[in-house]
Amino acid sequence: MRFVATGDWQLGMTAHYLSAEARPRFHRARLDAVKRIGEIAAEQSCEFVVVCGDVFESNQLDRAIISRTFEVLAAFTVPVVLLPGNHDPLDAASIYDSPAFTSRQPDHVHVLRDSEPFEVIPGVEIVGAPWFSKRPQGDLVDQATQNLAEVAPGRVRIVAGHGAVSTLDPDRESLATIDTDSLKAVVKEGRAQFVALGDRHATYSVDERIWYPGALEVTSRREDDPGNVLLVDVDPQTHASTVEKVHIGRWTYLVVEEDVNSDEDVTRLEQRLTDIPNKDSTAVWLVLRGTLSTAAKARLDEVLDHAADLFALVSLWERHTDIAVVAADEDFAGLGLSGYLQETLDELAESAAGEDPTAAAAQDALGLLYRFARSGS
Repeated sequence: MRFVATGDWQLGMTAHYLSAEARPRFHRARLDAVKRIGEIAAEQSCEFVVVCGDVFESNQLDRAIISRTFEVLAAFTVPVVLLPGNHDPLDAASIYDSPAFTSRQPDHVHVLRDSEPFEVIPGVEIVGAPWFSKRPQGDLVDQATQNLAEVAPGRVRIVAGHGAVSTLDPDRESLATIDTDSLKAVVKEGRAQFVALGDRHATYSVDERIWYPGALEVTSRREDDPGNVLLVDVDPQTHASTVEKVHIGRWTYLVVEEDVNSDEDVTRLEQRLTDIPNKDSTAVWLVLRGTLSTAAKARLDEVLDHAADLFALVSLWERHTDIAVVAADEDFAGLGLSGYLQETLDELAESAAGEDPTAAAAQDALGLLYRFARSGS
C-alpha cells in the first residue's frame, strides 16, 4: 500500500519580503507544486494523499485562494486528507467551516476534524491529531493515540500529526510539544505502522517510521531540505515500511557570503550571481564583508541593482554585512568636480572616515555622488 505524505502547503502565504512583481509567481508556484503532487500520486499508483497540517497560511484568506486550491485538487484521482494545523486550526473562525470551503469541497477531499480513525480506503485508516486552537494545552498526538489498540492483521493505520517533537528542541513554553518516546512506542507496539508529521519545513526522519515530509516549497532561508514529498510504502502483513523522498519544489532561497575588498572581488561576486540558474524563482540574501574604494562600492551597487532586476529577491542581510567605504582621491580625480560638488565631496569624505553613526550614510552618499558624477547626472 503506497501513499503520499506531505504537509505545510501554507497556501496564501504572504511572502512580504518579496517584491510585488515576484509575489504572484511565488503564490502560483505553491499551487503548481500541489498539482505535481496529484500527478505523482497517479504516476506512482498511490492510494491517497495525506497533508499533515497548515494546508492554508491562515484562517483569514481570500476565497479565491480556496477556489484555486479546489480547482487543482479536483484533478486528483485519489482521496486527499487534510489535517488542520497551527496556521489553520479548527477554531471558531476556521477556514474549513467557511462557506467558500464547504460549498466547493470536492467529494474526494476530506478534513480530519477529530481523532476517530478515518477509513480513507478499505483496510486503511488515518488517525489524525487536528489543532483546535493556536495554543493547544497538551500533546495532541499523544492524546489521539494513547487509546489505540494494536493494528489488526492485514490492515494499515497511519497517524497524521502536526507540531515539534521533543528531540528537535522546540519552544520550551509550548504545551503542544510531541513526546518523541511516546510516539516511538506507538509504532514499536504496533498501534500504527507509520507516522507523518507536519510543522517542520525541512524533510526529516525522527525514526525509521516517523517522518516530517517538509514544506512543498521553501519558506525560509534557514531550511536545509525543503521542497519534498514522501512516497511511503507500507506492507499490511509485515508492517514494514519504506520511504522515498521526491523533490517537487521549484523555488530556492540562498545565502551568499563573500569578502569584497577590491574590484576583482566585486567581479567574482558578479560572476557567482550570474551562474545561479532560475533567477526569477530564487531569493538571495547577501552576507558581504570588506573594505572598498568609492569606485568599487559604486560598481558593487550597480551589480546588485542589475541582479535585483533578475532575481525574485536580492537583499543584504544587514545584521551580518559589514562593508566599509574609503574615499580615495583617485576615484574622483577624473570626474571634474568643482565648486559646490567638490565641497560636498570633501565633507562627505571627512564624515565617511569617522566612526560615528553618520559614517555609513556618508559612505552611501559618496557612492551616489560618484555614480551621478560619472554618468553626468
